Amino acid sequence: MRDIKNLKPEELKNEIDPDLFSFKTTEEITPFTSGIIGQSRAVKAMDFGLRVKQEGYNIYMAGITGTGKTTYARTLTRRESKKHPVPPDLCYVFNFEEPEKPRALKLPAGTGIHLKKDMDNIIEELKVEIPKIFESEEYEEQKNRIMNRYQQLSNQIMEEFEIEVRDKGFILQQTVQGPLTVPIDEDGNPITQEDYQSLPEDKRKEIREKNQEIQNKMDAIMKKIRGLKTEAQEELENLEKSMVLSVVKPIINHLKEEYRFCQDILDYLDDVKNDIAKNLGMFKGDNKNKEAKKASLPFTMETGDDDFFVRYKVNLLVNNRDTEGAPVIVETNPTYYNLFGKIEGRSQFGTVTTDFTMIKGGAIHKANGGYLILKAKDILRNPYAWETLKRTLINQRIVVENIGEQYRTVPVLTLKPEPFDIKLKVIMIGNPMIYQLLYNHDEEFQKLFKIRAHFDVEMEKNNENIEKFASFIASVSNREGIKHFTAGAVAEVISYSSRLAGKKDKLSTRFNQIIEILYEASTWAELDNSSYVEASHVIKAVEEKERRANLVEEKMQEMIEKEQILLDVTGEKVGQINGLSVIQTGGYSFGRPSRITARTFMGRKGVINIEREAKMSGKIHNKGVLILSGFLGGKYARERPLTLSASLAFEQSYSGVDGDSATCAELIALLSALTGLPVKQNLAITGSLNQKGMVQPVGGINQKIEGFYKVCEAKGLTGKQGVIIPEQNTDNLMLKEDVIATVKRGEFHIYSIKEIDEAIELMFGLSAEEVHTKVEESLDKINEKAREFNREFKEGRKKEELAKIIIKYY
Repeated sequence: MRDIKNLKPEELKNEIDPDLFSFKTTEEITPFTSGIIGQSRAVKAMDFGLRVKQEGYNIYMAGITGTGKTTYARTLTRRESKKHPVPPDLCYVFNFEEPEKPRALKLPAGTGIHLKKDMDNIIEELKVEIPKIFESEEYEEQKNRIMNRYQQLSNQIMEEFEIEVRDKGFILQQTVQGPLTVPIDEDGNPITQEDYQSLPEDKRKEIREKNQEIQNKMDAIMKKIRGLKTEAQEELENLEKSMVLSVVKPIINHLKEEYRFCQDILDYLDDVKNDIAKNLGMFKGDNKNKEAKKASLPFTMETGDDDFFVRYKVNLLVNNRDTEGAPVIVETNPTYYNLFGKIEGRSQFGTVTTDFTMIKGGAIHKANGGYLILKAKDILRNPYAWETLKRTLINQRIVVENIGEQYRTVPVLTLKPEPFDIKLKVIMIGNPMIYQLLYNHDEEFQKLFKIRAHFDVEMEKNNENIEKFASFIASVSNREGIKHFTAGAVAEVISYSSRLAGKKDKLSTRFNQIIEILYEASTWAELDNSSYVEASHVIKAVEEKERRANLVEEKMQEMIEKEQILLDVTGEKVGQINGLSVIQTGGYSFGRPSRITARTFMGRKGVINIEREAKMSGKIHNKGVLILSGFLGGKYARERPLTLSASLAFEQSYSGVDGDSATCAELIALLSALTGLPVKQNLAITGSLNQKGMVQPVGGINQKIEGFYKVCEAKGLTGKQGVIIPEQNTDNLMLKEDVIATVKRGEFHIYSIKEIDEAIELMFGLSAEEVHTKVEESLDKINEKAREFNREFKEGRKKEELAKIIIKYY
């Protein structure tokens, strides 16, 4: 018999002695305020990724939820952002040449808000001052001078023309249609129609020829008068422009002096000045301009003069006046519009209208020159967002357009804002699976996210990390205003962290779960009227947290106690063994002992996995059964055929089975069924078997041991009960105190094994060689019976065939 290791109580948990700490409470230590604990790989990747300025070096932070990725990303980028300059303001202004294409302006940080206010102020000022110009005496005098000169010239031309017409025997009469020529007699009286008809033909012909000559001359005269009128109108417009510009220029020049450092603003102000000069009527409030404006609208409706003056506003998308360093934007809802902005519209009488002031910026605009933090699963869930983000990063330009513009079958007239050139670093947070999917199936992702910062779920349990852990607890206490922790309480929290990590020499980096325990332990301390959080409060917090989630476990435990779920923890049974599995219910997992049974019979089907046949077995469990078959063949069928059929089943399993941690148990059940040797029911076993008979580690070892312990405790401890685990899993043991106490009293045992022969000896109480010999003998008997059956079958087949021949021919 082998000397199988029976683990000692001190091997079942790695505890920290509170006396090793140099403090009594966390009030005495410096809080942890920067960086992240135990993630050196990820920290180096992040630091490097933030320093690379070239395109494509965006960062993907990979890790499970709760390892502090988002918090660290915010902290690190905000610290790094202070080293960089503040990016420019972004705004849109009216494009006076192409109104449907608003102009994009980049202005020095803080300039945009001032320009916006200045433009509002000067337009309001001009709306008051310009009308005053046209009400002034100076304007009226110059206007009247121009009009009088025009009138005098026109009158002089008409007077000279009338004299010429009279000399030719005609006079001019004013009618609605204009001047009309009428012939006159020698006395200067107009000739009536009757008198004209009574004249001789040659006289009438003379009158007609003279009239035609006068008409031609009159057309030239009227054309000349209209030319004079046009000249006068132009002179009036020039007068108006010159007088308006005498007011506008000083105001605009004052602004240009104020913004002389920005050429884009200077060019824009020149455009504004020219546009004001072109649209004086809107400032004057002419009725003619109002009517023209109304006629241009789809419906006749009052909109007010203010709609026209919108063109002089400044649409400030991003105001960096109060920004320190580069911006850090965390977008928690990365929809298309939240990221890339949109063009809003206003509904009026069934028609949707818009203008450049309704262009709204998105997170990309705000993050320009800095950092954008978002979660991978959120952006991938939003239509168009991921593809547009990639296009934006590749082109380094952001275009504001509403969803679907590029998918319309019929083009629709809308705004086409000028794009902004941008530069930013995107930090995307997600789990490793999403990273692998994107890396393998999205070529652009590989080019854009060249830095992966991989966050581990665990860290080394060394003195440095333990000190940082204590400092972290202190920082949470200060930041959240909860009670400080004693050294003993800190030791308990660290033990809980090791249990979360599932390893003695590791600490968990799932700080969200750690913080939950800190909050709850502080609450229990308050209820206990304690000044500090003691170790007992941490233990209470952990127990109560589990109690809130373990209803399913208690129900299953109750069913085992009432023998509704059959499970033996004493005695011996043939073809029956206690296996161990883990059940996940939300964020809580617990161990559930299961009865595994095996039956063997003559045949060539090999090992039949009943769960697989019922389609309740996962791929890994199916693989485990096939490995089991490989072990049987390699161990017992090298010199004989394996003439065997066997069935394996997890009894009373209704939700499916997966994993290979039951292969050791399944093998022992098979050997028992094959040899008739009984298996001890006071022991449960977990472990993965390879084809060579070596036992491999499994997951959830603490929960599995505690699950079988609870059953044994409920049914009565005998001092012989225990669990067999792989030797490699001893590093994962962080058992609860009640289990360790029972082991100390010798009432429960935990054995570690390296190979299946050790499990065989524990389970059968015989040496492994004896068991293997029994197996070979049983297989030989089965083979012999199979040979006898085959002989009888063949002889019976021959007799049957002979009978058929006799019947056929005789």
